[in-house]
Amino acid sequence: MGLPRRLCNHCSMLRRRTSIKLIDIFGIRIGVDAGWFLILFVLIFMLSGSFRQQLQSSDAVAYLTTVVTVLVLYASLIVHELGHAIVARRQGIEVRQIELFLFGGLTQMSRDAASPGEEFKIAAAGPLATLCFLLLCLGVDLAIVGPHRLSDAARLVSVRITPVLLALSWLLFWNVLLLVFNLVPAFPLDGGRIARALVWRLTGDKTRGTRVAAKLGQGFAVILAGIGIWLLLAYGSFGGLWLVAIAFLLGTSARGAIIQSSLTERIEGVRVADIMDRHPVAIPSATPVSEALDQFFLRYRWSWFPVVDDDGHFIGIARQERLQDGHDRGEGWLTVGAVLESEEAGSWRVNEDRPVSELLSSESLGRLGALMAVDAEGVLRGVVTVDQVRRVLQAAFGSPAT
Repeated sequence: MGLPRRLCNHCSMLRRRTSIKLIDIFGIRIGVDAGWFLILFVLIFMLSGSFRQQLQSSDAVAYLTTVVTVLVLYASLIVHELGHAIVARRQGIEVRQIELFLFGGLTQMSRDAASPGEEFKIAAAGPLATLCFLLLCLGVDLAIVGPHRLSDAARLVSVRITPVLLALSWLLFWNVLLLVFNLVPAFPLDGGRIARALVWRLTGDKTRGTRVAAKLGQGFAVILAGIGIWLLLAYGSFGGLWLVAIAFLLGTSARGAIIQSSLTERIEGVRVADIMDRHPVAIPSATPVSEALDQFFLRYRWSWFPVVDDDGHFIGIARQERLQDGHDRGEGWLTVGAVLESEEAGSWRVNEDRPVSELLSSESLGRLGALMAVDAEGVLRGVVTVDQVRRVLQAAFGSPAT
């Protein structure tokens, strides 16, 4: 039996979806897929008529209010994901990209949480960021109408409806809904990840925490799908179809988490040191660029090499194109240490004593093709590659390595 594709898709070793870049925030790439534009135009189309009726103004004002409101809604989703990303970075996890897609957003992290505390902090940061956004909207409402009419302004009752108040009311409603939805204890929602962290803390078993949260996720997906089908059959509601689609996404993700937890049990006890290449080829940082090109890149025909200092500590990656550019500019006398690509937040290294199961969620492993195995002092002890991890997975499923 070959390695299931659904499992590979859950790991970070497969190709990443291409997306369209919108902006960089704090060095994090914010991208969208094609489906995002579809739902953007659908939301604008569906809301513009309602906004026109409530504002009782020109079509231009109503349409502009609709566009700005929908864009701010997506900005609030980015704020939510940035909450996850910023806290993840503080835990030493590299975050390179946030992607908005048809049903929300996704923060792509270089690895999974290594402790229940990390898991809880990262999961709770998103809802906390959404709560801060809600408080900001309430603060603007408060500044416009005063404390005595704040509730009326939020509900658009007994107040003159202006574009700003209408947008704030709509944003408050949907962000409250998103906050409550995200806190449902069902994996992969934030509430489900919080539940996983709590079970993990109580039992000391991450796999058990994942399985419990994923089972809750599957149950919630069934309930959500049932509500969606009822709305669709009883009222022909587009929202019903939307709920069914979300339920399918949640159920699929929860099922993938259960499969990964099962795999984790099968490879429990296998450490990075058990599968790594213990004789890595590394370039000393004091090596001149011209010498490194001749003795390493031309000899071994690899596109990159790890770089170590005089004491053997891993300090970064030397890529052939960067060294070749320096050599072509007449800077072949520079040392490799002066032109290497320094690692960010430990993204290219893994402790040799860590379980192999932690590598399944490593984006850096999929992007670089290998990770540097180091000891507690940061000394390079080996290199673990995608192929080595893949062979462990194939062995776990009883298939021959290819």
